[in-house]
Amino acid sequence: MSEQLVITDSKNIKTRILIVLAVLIAFAFGWLSIRWQFGNMLADLTPSNAPNAKSISDLAFRLSPSDPSTNLFAANVEANAFSPEKMEKSLLFSENAVRLAPYNFEWWLFLGRNYEQSEQYEKAEKVILHALELAPTYTLPNWQLGNFYLRRGRDTEAFAQLKKAAENNLLYREQVFSIAWDYYDKNTAKVEELAGNSAEAKASLTKFYAAKERPEDAVRIWETLSADEKEKHTETAKLIAQALYDKRYFRSSVKFISELKIEPNAKAETIENPGFESVLRGGEEKVFFGWNVDLKEKVKVDRDSNQKHEGAFGLRVIFTGFANVELYNLSQLAALTPSSRYRLSFWVKTENLKSAGTPTLEVVNAKDNKIISVSKAFPNDTNDWQQIQVDFALPADAEGAIFRLARSYCGENCLITGTIWLDDFKLEKLK
Repeated sequence: MSEQLVITDSKNIKTRILIVLAVLIAFAFGWLSIRWQFGNMLADLTPSNAPNAKSISDLAFRLSPSDPSTNLFAANVEANAFSPEKMEKSLLFSENAVRLAPYNFEWWLFLGRNYEQSEQYEKAEKVILHALELAPTYTLPNWQLGNFYLRRGRDTEAFAQLKKAAENNLLYREQVFSIAWDYYDKNTAKVEELAGNSAEAKASLTKFYAAKERPEDAVRIWETLSADEKEKHTETAKLIAQALYDKRYFRSSVKFISELKIEPNAKAETIENPGFESVLRGGEEKVFFGWNVDLKEKVKVDRDSNQKHEGAFGLRVIFTGFANVELYNLSQLAALTPSSRYRLSFWVKTENLKSAGTPTLEVVNAKDNKIISVSKAFPNDTNDWQQIQVDFALPADAEGAIFRLARSYCGENCLITGTIWLDDFKLEKLK
């Protein structure tokens, strides 16, 4: 009986030891796991340029020295110090990071940047090429290798890589165009060589030229696209049209706006909706090339089927005590030819029009909003239809004119009452 008790006690002691060892192992494993995770979390969540980044980096590295993330974080922190000593430490940490995670191409790229900054150019090229081998279908290695070659003055190799970066990535494509534009001093042939022949690249290049205020080149590249390709890139074309319009290249803009069916009847050298047969836009609903109506107090604008010179409608403007100096409630922009002379004619009828400053029609340079010419003032009282003409010369730097309803100056708080009708606008280019 006593012998059996001794054996039982012995087994209990061994069992307890095993349990204690298991607990200690589990605790040690858990502690190591927690340390690793906490160090990794600190490295992932702390910006490398944070004020306390160095102390957090030191703590993260002590907790998890074999974690590639803590090594990369330490490398970033040291690199931000911009000193030779710190760069050596940054290199050491970044080398550790790629040793611990040898298949992360982005970390190899970071190591390449570090080697380049420390003027170890052969090593830099070698590791960037290795990153490209790890991720041959990704854009970033081509982008970084191309920029590395460009900084080394190896432009042929540089743009070969940058062209690959631009092929399938819109963001990099536009940056590549900008780099080539500056590097080759606005040489369009070089830029277009990089763009290639894909419809996506051509659409991006068209947009790039529009932003660079090269409307002729934008239209030229756009015209190389097929009808199906143009339709596929409608949204890009809308951005191009807006960019050209905003930069006041109206002749190019009107082409896009017409082709996109935004305003299918829009074209250069014409007045759109000259007889007011189509509905007018008002308030916030603006058009590019057509009549826009700005709502004004004590002024009512609408089409009138009872009073017209020709066609089915005229335009009626009723004044009920409007007193502001500026009217500008009706306007249209026309895309025109620079350095050309034009004649604008239209028909006017008045009824009980009373004011010392009756309406006029102003012609304004769409480039700088300066007045080019002004029609004679519309006649007071009641008058049947009569034609008014205004001749003007468009400056060499302008691609359009704004025609707007204004009024003769008669001082502040100068009332105008009565009704006018407008109809049958006509624009002629003079020799």
